[in-house]
Amino acid sequence: MKNILKAVVLVLFTSATALAHDGHKSKQDSTAQQADTVMTTPTSEADQSEHEHTSEAVSHDAHEKDAHHEKKVTADLADFPTIHPLIVHFAIVLLIVGAILAVVNIYFIKKELAWTAFALVLVGFVAAYLAGRNFHPHTHGLTEHARLVLEQHDFWADWTINLGFIGLLLQGINLFIFKSKRWAMAIVAVVLLGAAYAVAQAGHYGAQLVHIEGVGPQGDFLELEHEH
Repeated sequence: MKNILKAVVLVLFTSATALAHDGHKSKQDSTAQQADTVMTTPTSEADQSEHEHTSEAVSHDAHEKDAHHEKKVTADLADFPTIHPLIVHFAIVLLIVGAILAVVNIYFIKKELAWTAFALVLVGFVAAYLAGRNFHPHTHGLTEHARLVLEQHDFWADWTINLGFIGLLLQGINLFIFKSKRWAMAIVAVVLLGAAYAVAQAGHYGAQLVHIEGVGPQGDFLELEHEH
């Protein structure tokens, strides 16, 4: 009988201990699960935020690439804020080359060289006149230093036009009246060298305006035609 009672007590004690242990374990598991949930939620939100940021960045890059591909490789004349640089470079090259030919022809005295110099100076003068008068861009908002540079540019541009016209006129007189006399050719060469120097100076100050003062690129500091 005592053995039976001992066995019953032992069974009851074991069962109570097991139940108590399981309950404690379940409570710990529940607490751990809640902690995992708390720790997991911010991580998921951070991951989602990072994913959204990445998606926005990818979308922005794709948009920029699309906008880049939409730009024309060869721009139209209407796309330029001013066509002054496109015209004035003809004046720079043609007047300088024409002056060099005039100097060389003092030695050779060739009518072909004289006519070639006349043609180059003619086209160069027309280009200089158009660039300095018809297609000279109007500016606004310049700094005081940039305004001084622009004044020098315009000063030498005016001298380019004046000396270019005088040299063209003298070269024509030399061809038709003096029949390429050496002394007459020397006078023409001196005037054309002056025009070449003037256009080189104008080009120097023009380059300074663009590349140092920032006047012109993408229409900065310029009054565009569509604004009038």
